[in-house]
Amino acid sequence: MTDDAPDDAQQARRGSGASPRNVAMNLLARREHAVAELCSKLAARGFSPEDIDAAVAKLAAEGLVSDDRFAESFVASRMRKGHGPVRIRMDLQQRGVSPELIDMHLDPRSPEWRRLACEVRVKKFGDGIPAEFKERARQMRFLEYRGFSSAHIRSAMEDD
Repeated sequence: MTDDAPDDAQQARRGSGASPRNVAMNLLARREHAVAELCSKLAARGFSPEDIDAAVAKLAAEGLVSDDRFAESFVASRMRKGHGPVRIRMDLQQRGVSPELIDMHLDPRSPEWRRLACEVRVKKFGDGIPAEFKERARQMRFLEYRGFSSAHIRSAMEDD
């Protein structure tokens, strides 16, 4: 076996003789991917960086992969799951989305986040705002873990 030939494990991860474009298309058929995320998945399957760059560039030119579309769908999906803007921003950064695109799709000053924080708190803990400090702190930690800012959490913990 030569050094240039892929080993059996790489071949198995790729699929029998699949091209980077075909593997990328299969990944994109399941869900949207950020460009960086798609490149890293292809690299993990043993494709060369040159082949990956060429395949992803062609997919981007054809409009089949788009960081803008990915960011938009990711934000909407995470909002439906009850995640706040802090956590969503961090998740997008980890997936290689540019700060400009994140800012375009994620406005933490939107009143929508205060409403969502209140809905998430009520869904998890019920309508009543607890009087005792320990329970209030527990609910606030939960909302912080979910990715809401301190302003959103304060708003969700107020009596309406």
